[in-house]
Amino acid sequence: MPASTSKKIDWNHILENLQRITLPQKIFFVDSLRVMIKAGLSVVEALRILALQTPNPRFKKIIEAIKKNVEEGHSLTETLEKFPSVFPPIFVKMISAGEISGRLEDTLQQIVIQMKKSYELSSKVRGAMIYPAVVLVAMLGIGVEMVVFVLPKLLAVFKEMNIALPIPTRILIALSDFLINHGILALISIGACVGALIAIHKKLWFQKFWHMAIIHFPIIGNIVKQVNLARFTLTLSSLLKSTIPIIDALDITGQVLGNVHYKLIVKETSEQIKSGRTLAECLTPYPLFFPPLTTQMILVGEQSGKLEEMLSELAAYYDNEVDRILKNISTIIEPLMIIILGVVVGALAVSVIMPLYSLAEGF
Repeated sequence: MPASTSKKIDWNHILENLQRITLPQKIFFVDSLRVMIKAGLSVVEALRILALQTPNPRFKKIIEAIKKNVEEGHSLTETLEKFPSVFPPIFVKMISAGEISGRLEDTLQQIVIQMKKSYELSSKVRGAMIYPAVVLVAMLGIGVEMVVFVLPKLLAVFKEMNIALPIPTRILIALSDFLINHGILALISIGACVGALIAIHKKLWFQKFWHMAIIHFPIIGNIVKQVNLARFTLTLSSLLKSTIPIIDALDITGQVLGNVHYKLIVKETSEQIKSGRTLAECLTPYPLFFPPLTTQMILVGEQSGKLEEMLSELAAYYDNEVDRILKNISTIIEPLMIIILGVVVGALAVSVIMPLYSLAEGF
């Protein structure tokens, strides 16, 4: 019988491929590359040094592969295009513009600025959402624990009483019984709903509906608008400063926007500019997404020939607006969470106390 061959699984290789290359690591890579090129080192030598000092094994291998390709005569742009999961189109396009114009060092500096601002913007939003998310999960966990483990012992006494239970108590008993007797069914139903959302969340029709609903949602809608406007102005400004044509710059900018309606508007704008229309003219019909302040400042920038500078000013303005709104949200959310928690606890207390009060009246 032929001997069966078994391949040993290389877990180290699998774990290396699963390692995430974070944005701070990319920022460090670009900034270090810029500094070394400015100091007079060749791109190949700079990449060799970066590969040696990069702690992430996956990123280290990618940098080594880039170095090898550049040594073989390929341009840095051609090499970076082979790693789209690590280097997005905005990165590659800006590098390409820098190589063509002979201003690679300046382009790298512009990339670092853009990446840092983008990272700061994302960090602000994530940081503001952590507190309410943790409180909400804790409230749900405590609520389920109370209904499943604590209240049933107390509610069992009420079931044995020959008194008419008030509606809040009957609802609480029904909820407790359902979770105890059909907990697995409830988990399966929740899992099915989550699975269905995951399956359809990339469908364009669903994204249009959901993203429009978010835009109209109080407080959150305003945050979404400000974040997308900040990303739009920041990214487009960075690309135009790198001498990338406005049509290509808009195509790339649309890819970094989170809301699908902003993506579609920017894509349509890119097509309209080909027919000779200005950026301000294309964005003016969408005041819900691009307010008059944005379109008017873009118009001034186009008329004065300083569109990049005007977009930078708008990016700074919207970044400050996001910061201001998130700080206000922090002060609003805390008392709001306390009120919600008080209402829930009060409802539980009323559901438990009302039968006791009715029983006491019977004596």
